[in-house]
Amino acid sequence: MKTVEEMTAKPKPEAAAKQAGNKAADWRGKLYELAEMVLIVVAAVLFINSFGVQAFKIPSGSMLPTLQIGDHLFVNRFIYGLRLPFTGKLLVPISEPKRGDVVVFRFPKDPSTDYIKRVVGLPGDTVEIRDKLVYINGAQATDPHAHFTDGMIPDIARGPRDEFGPVQVPKGSFFVMGDNRDNSYDSRFWGFVPEENILGKAFIIYWSWDLQQSLASLDRWRSIRWNRIFDLIN
Repeated sequence: MKTVEEMTAKPKPEAAAKQAGNKAADWRGKLYELAEMVLIVVAAVLFINSFGVQAFKIPSGSMLPTLQIGDHLFVNRFIYGLRLPFTGKLLVPISEPKRGDVVVFRFPKDPSTDYIKRVVGLPGDTVEIRDKLVYINGAQATDPHAHFTDGMIPDIARGPRDEFGPVQVPKGSFFVMGDNRDNSYDSRFWGFVPEENILGKAFIIYWSWDLQQSLASLDRWRSIRWNRIFDLIN
């Protein structure tokens, strides 16, 4: 009678090598599939961020009361056209920013920083501010979103904040201002926004909470501004 060891077939060296090769091929295949999946995800994220919708949050009060500190919003990056990532070069034009649009853009003085303001002057417009009021091409602008914390008494000492221009907006650029007119660092102080700097149009608030309250309390639920969630930005 044969022992157990004798009855168990031992694999030939060639078969063992083939089996090991098959396992290595399986692992390589799985790695290729994983790498392909990662590349697809990265490409999709880059495409969405560059051409679709991107999330931003509001850290300052320059757009009060339209946008409050702690608002989180979505920006439509597709609405003005397809642009090359990082360079901002226009590939496929779709529409142009309109007067009154709330736009996110790379700050011309520091492109690594994103700003959000409202478009006030279009290319070719002559913009002037007299006694805090905006005039476009010599006529007082319809300006329903303007908010003044210092009342309507102009302060000459504040310089361009209350008295500005007239200046003509260059071709391919825009004049932008914050809705919180007495507390906004905008085109009155640093100039125009080149069109290639504009990332997109803000269109909806998807989340909002009072940062000061949420940081001061462990109960962050009380700081959520439920009435602002899913508000459209006008």
